[in-house]
Amino acid sequence: MKDLIKKARAYALKNALTYKGKANQGSVISSLFNEGLKKEEVKDFVKEISKIVFEVNSLSFEQQQNEFDSLKDFVSERKVRESLEELPCVKKSGVVMRFRPGPSGALHIGHIISNMPSSLYVKKYGGKFYVIIDDTDPKTIMKESYDWIKRDCDWIFGNVTQYINSSDRIKIYYRYLKKLIEKEGAYVCTCSSEKFKNFSEFKENCPCRNNEVSENLMRWKKMLNKKGYKEGESVLRFKSSMQNPNPAYRDFPLARIVLTNHPLQGNKYRVWPLMNLVVAVDDIELKMTHIIRGKDHRDNAERQKMIYKILGFEKKFPWNAFIGRIKFTDVNLSKRKIKQAIESGEYENFEDEKLPTIISLKKRGYKPEAFVKFIEQRGLTEVDKVISQKDFFKVIDDFNKQ
Repeated sequence: MKDLIKKARAYALKNALTYKGKANQGSVISSLFNEGLKKEEVKDFVKEISKIVFEVNSLSFEQQQNEFDSLKDFVSERKVRESLEELPCVKKSGVVMRFRPGPSGALHIGHIISNMPSSLYVKKYGGKFYVIIDDTDPKTIMKESYDWIKRDCDWIFGNVTQYINSSDRIKIYYRYLKKLIEKEGAYVCTCSSEKFKNFSEFKENCPCRNNEVSENLMRWKKMLNKKGYKEGESVLRFKSSMQNPNPAYRDFPLARIVLTNHPLQGNKYRVWPLMNLVVAVDDIELKMTHIIRGKDHRDNAERQKMIYKILGFEKKFPWNAFIGRIKFTDVNLSKRKIKQAIESGEYENFEDEKLPTIISLKKRGYKPEAFVKFIEQRGLTEVDKVISQKDFFKVIDDFNKQ
């Protein structure tokens, strides 16, 4: 512990000298991870680290410099990564990987950080890189986004094998949904959302759970029939366990009725599969081998693994890696929030130079290679980084000059 405290102070001083005399606690902890600190140990040291950061920030710049000179040997020089780490289980035919953007606005720097690794691995090993546009929620779609996604992905990645619209694959999803019902892995629930929420909260089975396969198939047909259930009257649920310790896994929904017209499909379909079903089916059908996604998708990965298992594909479940996010202190990367900010006049449009959208980055003169360099050095880390746009783009600017 004594050695760790000295390292913490050394890193706090280094961070303060880099950022105008003010150290950031998160950056110090992140540096200590590279020194061997484990995530489960943070709670034991966080008070001491917080105290160190406060003390360091109370010093003058000259005092910080003098003290750092005496402690700099405790700071390890991080080896600069020249390329991404190797992937396990790679076959001679290469890898099959994907990026799944939703057509609800312009792509941004967050999409580059989360999905550039997949593009790079396909370039490295060969194989296929699919961009699958998740458009099975008619209520959230901006029609212009379809063209924007293709334009931005062609520029930033340059190796997309095929663009696929999920809404063009509805009949495939229906086939798998019927299989799940027949295998007693799914049932049609007609309870209100409030009732089901109560069942879930108290770990009680929904009465619909006990219906026979024949009853569920009849209800499924009624969902599909225009004269059947109305919007909000039924949901197709995965039959997992209502007693699962994690509420997110308790009989989660697979499909629901949405009567909003779809920009591409019109009113051709009334039952729209939900994300976990769509992703699992696409990954099976396209023979996905490796998946890299944000760590906020851990629960989704587990749900998809459950679907794989019921369908008999458990041994083919792809290798998964989960990575941390870049959290900007001065802009919200939610496409919905960005859209609202544009509508309120805070930004001119999605190309506004104050926004880190891909189209804006291209207009500002950034090259895809600058982001490749950043991703290669960052690696597949699960650590989130909190930073301002200004400080983040200082790093990107250096790569862009190279």
